Amino acid sequence: MQTLNVVESANVEFNAFKLFDIRDHEDNYRKLALTEQLQTSLELKTLLNIFAMEASKFVNFSGLYFKQESMSAAARGSKPGKSERSFELKINNEYIGTLTYALNAPISLTNRRILQELHQLLIHPINNAIKYQNAIKLAMQDGLTGLGNRRYFDEQLHRAMHHANRQRTKVGLMVCDLNKFKQINDTFGHDIGDEILVNFAKALTHSVRDSDSTFRFGGDEFAIIVEDASEQSLIIIEERIKSALSNNSLLAKYQVACALGYTFMSRDDDASSFFKRADNLLYRHKIISNKKLSLI
Repeated sequence: MQTLNVVESANVEFNAFKLFDIRDHEDNYRKLALTEQLQTSLELKTLLNIFAMEASKFVNFSGLYFKQESMSAAARGSKPGKSERSFELKINNEYIGTLTYALNAPISLTNRRILQELHQLLIHPINNAIKYQNAIKLAMQDGLTGLGNRRYFDEQLHRAMHHANRQRTKVGLMVCDLNKFKQINDTFGHDIGDEILVNFAKALTHSVRDSDSTFRFGGDEFAIIVEDASEQSLIIIEERIKSALSNNSLLAKYQVACALGYTFMSRDDDASSFFKRADNLLYRHKIISNKKLSLI
């Protein structure tokens, strides 16, 4: 693996304009055109698609992949090659990510040098795309639990409903809240309350499939969007949640329980009616549970 480190410092003789050789007008024009194209998007996959078109003139590869801790992407149509060659991308010694080529043939020394020059044009657009995507993620994330927030829920519910209508599949919606959470908060303090919410969020995440999405609206109100759902899948998730609550030492210590309401989307539903029906079922469930407790 090779490392490309772009250093930005007044004390270092790095100059972006040195990437353009004044003696080679055709090469300059190509690099300038690529630079302009890479400024047109903050979408990681789009950047890789643009870059792959230029890189393919110098390297025989069947796939181009970028990966870092929080995200990854691949150029359109990427597939395995005979071998791989990876390049670490860095700015001021800070790791940005790894660019990997699925090669059909080895890279010549001349083309490797050209490729590294092209990487210098790619590294800042990729870094900007990462920062943008992280900012979007934070705006859609609940700060305490890391689950999606209400804004993200609204967006994902519309998307899931549209997908279900188009594919003629079922989408399920589960809403839940914690029983007597206010009492726990008032008795043991908000720090314990926050720990309970974090642990409950983990219990939800571990109880759903990778294709399902979990959200916290605020307080002790949570929701799960279940795509390609069935009655059995919702029942299984409910059972897993109950099991996760009893197996979590903190939640078990404070006897945390939750109420659930779930339903399927009807073809005449909009997002509001869909959510309202699930919420009404949650409310009905809580009334029934409270009546049972009062009889004990």
